[in-house]
Amino acid sequence: MPTAATPTPEQIRRRSLQSGTVGAIVEWYEYTVYGVTAALVFGRLFFPDLSPGIGQIVSLATFGVGFLARPVGAFVAGHLGDRIGRKSTLILTFSVMTTATAAIGLVPTYRQIGVAAPLLLCVLRLVQGFAVGGEWGGAAIVAVENAPRERRGYFGAWPQIGVSAGLLLGTAAVSFASWLSGDAFDQWGWRLPFLLSVILAGIGFFIRLRATESPAFLAEKARRDAELERRKAPAATLFRDHRKPLLITVFGRFAEAGNYYLFTTFILSYVTSTLGVPERYGLTASMIGAAVNIVMIPVFGAVSDRIGRVRTFLIGGALIVVTTWPVFALVHTGRLWAIVGGVVLFLALGHAMVYAPLPALYCEMFPTSVRYSGISVGYQAASILLASFTPALASAMVLWADGSLWMVVAFAIVTTLIAMAAIAFAPDRRDRELDEIGTLATHRRDTPAVASSRP
Repeated sequence: MPTAATPTPEQIRRRSLQSGTVGAIVEWYEYTVYGVTAALVFGRLFFPDLSPGIGQIVSLATFGVGFLARPVGAFVAGHLGDRIGRKSTLILTFSVMTTATAAIGLVPTYRQIGVAAPLLLCVLRLVQGFAVGGEWGGAAIVAVENAPRERRGYFGAWPQIGVSAGLLLGTAAVSFASWLSGDAFDQWGWRLPFLLSVILAGIGFFIRLRATESPAFLAEKARRDAELERRKAPAATLFRDHRKPLLITVFGRFAEAGNYYLFTTFILSYVTSTLGVPERYGLTASMIGAAVNIVMIPVFGAVSDRIGRVRTFLIGGALIVVTTWPVFALVHTGRLWAIVGGVVLFLALGHAMVYAPLPALYCEMFPTSVRYSGISVGYQAASILLASFTPALASAMVLWADGSLWMVVAFAIVTTLIAMAAIAFAPDRRDRELDEIGTLATHRRDTPAVASSRP
């Protein structure tokens, strides 16, 4: 019987959900603040000698630099998460991210220290990317592994709101700092959102310290200890025995990885630099779209528990394909209501439907022993392949096409079709317990090949 010092199963689930969700929100706030600020002022502050258009592209490219370190963070955090525990690893990634974010708020500009300024900025962005590389997998796992079997989609969807909640808070923080500092935003106002992360991190630390390891991981650890198992590093096992789910994990993200940043970071740059409308148009669209996205992601997570992860994803992908051109057509009008409507349409339907089922779907493809490594490496490999330089690439496409968006539209549609093809091969295991997945994988490796049905 649980005592006052022993949390009940319901308390464990609640704390795990809070740890994954709140921690993800804080980390994505820290990550998003950089993207918003890069789109608005970093070109002027750190690359003043370049023309405005080129400076904007280079500034957004520094946003993509953070993605380069994500796979490294995924490998390191995946190894630690599968060997020593999910909780300790998440606390580590949280500490690294907060330190880097606060340091960015203190970096001198190009006018103060010359070329060292953008170099230092890129180094700290790499550190941010390293931390985020290990964050998503851990946040998703602690939610899904502690969830009731029949609600894994819903529980797993909650950490997914971290991206949009971080976008909402980050954009709001930048907007407030801009209002507060006025004409001095370029001098000191842009630093405030970065320094605010220290306060938010205190809340995240408190919540994560109260969380406990999942029963699935504790059972796996006890099994290894009992058998005195000296197995290879999780990454080695992953690449040897789980290549198919790893590839599905990588390409399944193509529907949302780059497209999300098209409709958030790139839009901020496009509406101000190309359309010449006020910055508040893009900021307003991002904040309203993020708020709607936060509401819809748990809804579609619950839907995936009813109709299946794959079916939910494919419907969402189809919506992205058919709405991409209308959405960009709305944005291109330069009218506030149209920009807001377009961004909301994408984030509320297509993006939410493909993004919500991923944590449960990915966790259900890997056994506990390599789950952290599998979903982290796959997820972040997609980030560097697609999402990393999407805002900068989209800006270059618009510049090359003399202001036209047709290349950007084609990019969004093609990447979504690739993701739909990959997810179509994913197994439906929502009715299985997570510990059965490891047994299934072992059985398949040890059993001679015979005709079998798809799981």
